[in-house]
Formats: sequence, C-alpha cells, structure tokens
Amino acid sequence: MKPLLSTLFVSAALVALAPAMPAQAATPPGIFVVATQLAEFTTLDPSEIYELVPSEYVANTYERLVRVDLKDPTRFDGIVAQSWSVGADGVTFTFKLRPGLAFHSGNPLTADDVAWSLQRTVLLGKGPADVLGDLGLTKANVMQKVRAVDPQTVVLETDRKYAPSFVLNVLSACPASVFDKKLLLSHQQNGDFGNGWLKTNDAGSGPYKLVKWTPNDSIVLQRFDAYRTPYPMKRIVLKHVPEASAQRLLLENGDVDAARNLSPDSLAALKKAGKIQIATWPVSALLYLGLNTKNPNLAKPEVQEAMKWLVDYDGIQRNIVSTTYKVHETFLPEGFLGTLNDRPYHQDVAKAKALLAKAGLPNGFTVTMDMPNDYPYVEIAQALQAEFAQGGIQVKLIPGDAKQVIGKYRARQHDIFVGEWSPDYMDPNSNARGFAWNPDNSDQAQYKMLAWRNGWNIPQLTKETEAALVEPSPAKRAQRYEALQKEVLANSPFVIMFEKVVQVATRPGVTGPEIGPINDLVSYRTLKK
Repeated sequence: MKPLLSTLFVSAALVALAPAMPAQAATPPGIFVVATQLAEFTTLDPSEIYELVPSEYVANTYERLVRVDLKDPTRFDGIVAQSWSVGADGVTFTFKLRPGLAFHSGNPLTADDVAWSLQRTVLLGKGPADVLGDLGLTKANVMQKVRAVDPQTVVLETDRKYAPSFVLNVLSACPASVFDKKLLLSHQQNGDFGNGWLKTNDAGSGPYKLVKWTPNDSIVLQRFDAYRTPYPMKRIVLKHVPEASAQRLLLENGDVDAARNLSPDSLAALKKAGKIQIATWPVSALLYLGLNTKNPNLAKPEVQEAMKWLVDYDGIQRNIVSTTYKVHETFLPEGFLGTLNDRPYHQDVAKAKALLAKAGLPNGFTVTMDMPNDYPYVEIAQALQAEFAQGGIQVKLIPGDAKQVIGKYRARQHDIFVGEWSPDYMDPNSNARGFAWNPDNSDQAQYKMLAWRNGWNIPQLTKETEAALVEPSPAKRAQRYEALQKEVLANSPFVIMFEKVVQVATRPGVTGPEIGPINDLVSYRTLKK
C-alpha cells in the first residue's frame, strides 16, 4: 500500500505544478483522500490536543463513554458505556461498559482503562484538563473521584450537583477519550503517562487507527476491522494542502476525493460548473462584537441596542462571508439544547439614531475597534466602520496579530473587539457561561469569561445561568437557555452576528464526512466512493 500512496502524492504534486496536464485517474479504490489543512497538528495525544482539526482526528481514532445524539441533543448514545445511572445524591455517576471491546493493539478495553484515562488527562495538566475540571476533577482528587469498581464498571463523582446532560456532554468531549493503559505505560518515561510516545502514535479503540503522521504533509488512517461495526472506507489520507487554489485543482483532476478549505471564489465556480458536489454544514463558532462597558458610552443599554440596529447583517453575509458564515444573533449555535434562532435585528439607521439621542449622544461618539489582522475580521470591521458612521459613531480600526488582539481583549483593554467564540463541548453551558455568567467582575476575578472581559456585571443573569446548569429536566433546561438567550439578545454588550458554515466539496459519486457542530463530532462513517 505504501508505494501506491507515494505514487498518489507524487501525482498530486505534479498536477499542482503543471495545471495544463490532462486530468488524472481517480484515487485508488478503498482509499479516500481529503485535501485539508494540517498545520495545527503539534501532537497526537488527546490529553493535550486543544485545536480544531486535531480534534477531528481524535474523534475517529478514539472513543468515549458516551456521545451526544446530533439529531436530538437531549439524548446520548452509549459508545464504550452500555448503560449509566445517576445516584440519589446527584453527584455519583455509574457506567457499565460494553463487553468485548478492544484497543487497536488487541488489548481488551476495561473499566480500569477508562478510569485511568480520565485520571491521566487531569494529572497531565495540559489545556484539555480544564474541560474535565468543569466537573470538579483536580490533580488532588481525581484518583478518588474516578475509579473502576470492577472490570466492567466505572464510577465518577462530581464536586456538586449538575444537570446529568451537562456531565454526559463533558464526558463525550475529546479530553475524555479512552486510552490503552497497558500500551501507554509500556512507553512511559519519567512519569509522563506515555505522553512523549503518544505525540506521534495511537493508543485508541476507535473505528480508524493511525498508520503514519508526517507533520505538515499527511495523516494516513487504516480501518480498524475489529471495530464492532467497521466503517465503509478501508483507508483515509488527510493531505495537507494549505492553498485553496491547489485544493481545487487536485479535486477537479481527481487526485483527491474531497476538499475542505476551498475559497468562496472556488466554491462559486465549482457550483456554476456543476461537476462537483458541495455539502454545507453549520458549525458552532460564533462571530460577534464585544463592547467593553468600561467605556462609559458603550456601557449605556441604548448605545448597545443602537449598534445592533446599525449592522447590515445580510449585506455583510452576502458580500464578505457568503460561503463561510450565516446570520445568527443568539449565543447558542444550531444543534445545541435550547437553541433559539430568533434574529430580530436588521439595519435600521433611524431607530439607531433615536436610541443614541435617548442615550444623550445625538451626534454619536468616537471609539476604537480591535480585530485579528486576518480574513474575514478586517473586512467585516471595515464594513462595520461604515455602518456605524451612519449613526454618527466614528470607529478607529486597530488590526493586529491575533495573539496580541486576544491578549488585549482578555485584559479588558479594548473598546470593541471583533472575534470568534467556540464551545468546548456540546452543552449549552459552554456558551452560556461565556455570554451570560460573571460571578466576579473585579480585576482579580478567578473566572475571566466573555462577560467579564467586557466588564458586564450581571449578578441576576449569573444566577439564572447557574440554575440552568443544575436543572435535571432536559425540557426545562432547554426553556431556561431559551430565556437566557432572549435576555442577552435584548440587553447585553454583545452584538452576535454570524454562525460559521463549513462547506465540503466532493467529486461525483463520493460521499464526504459528516460534519458535526464541533470538530470533535466530525465522523468518517459516511465516507463512500
């Protein structure tokens, strides 16, 4: 198989260099080749992966106890777990495992592996440990809070009562992946839980296993035939093709089966030609403005509302982000429990001017806006600058390196921030605690989420967010989040404008990946050709 793949990649390289060459033959049978971007990969260890595309790799090579049902976010599917229950105390969760599960190595998957995996992520203390920390798991208590009581039973104790769906959503996320304990301990060095070895290897039990990772070039996966229901495609190649134009050329010439990062121009041209299939999927990243209430003008509710009425949402979507975002004005993306798709705001300059006059600012004011110096942030900021000017608000744009801009935002040193927010897992609390939760508005606060960054002191909304977090009934919990979204929509320093959209282009007769709201839910089970 290796010479075949090498020939494929050489062919792809030649096509990229010589576009006048005749079309190449289709990719080999049984091999699905995807042109994508792999620059985010620095490790293959799920306990330290905190980026988007690497999370997709983990989703198809590792398993978790449960996974959220994308068709109904109130339901969960048992994956490693066959069943589960919540104790009368509301903090003890007991999971019974499916019998006969095995890792890629052939080692049996037991409750000890599951408990050790959760302990490992917390004890390593990398970024993903914070997700499990949302359940109250710490380095000091995780060995007592998570334990195997017999080969098929795992018990987890949270630090306090939460909605069961919240706990299950956290346990369905990438940081809760199940590892082959025996394999990793055999590669352990200096107490690193096998982290050094796992940076370039695989210790999972998912539907695909790693063949080879070549940084900034490719990832090759092989179907795990011992998986309980093997997936259709035998081998998958994720090929790093950073240029959208090169992805398009490879797709048109048959050297890849799917392309993940095509430009709006390329997508439009392919749609017009009608030779390539394009599937559109909403994903959970929200593009929004944060208005710092430390600025006395931006602190006025009338000004916040006026700015929402000055934005030409449809115009920006149509002219700047036609293939990458859709208009969305509430803080829960599509697919989440309690999602509200209300979009009451549209550009109404007269209404905005009346609100500014009511705020005592009939002639507007001057303000600054920070944004990453990348597409589409700069282009959107320029459009907003012109739109706000129609209401008399003069905006000075301050583009900068993404890390610097976000650092300034996290230090509450901005006036207006343009950026994205993505949840860590499929629970509505992941966004509610960003947009509607601020237990301490002081500069020394322990938690510095989005409301804090914009100086928004909201004791009542914080109580409502906490109540939604512990509500045991999924139906009532959804109602609480709907109410929270309405409150934030009507009165907040957030102008939520768009939800991200992913478009996957595939060749005729090819079915591409199933794209979930978060990368952690992208599945290769649908790949066919």
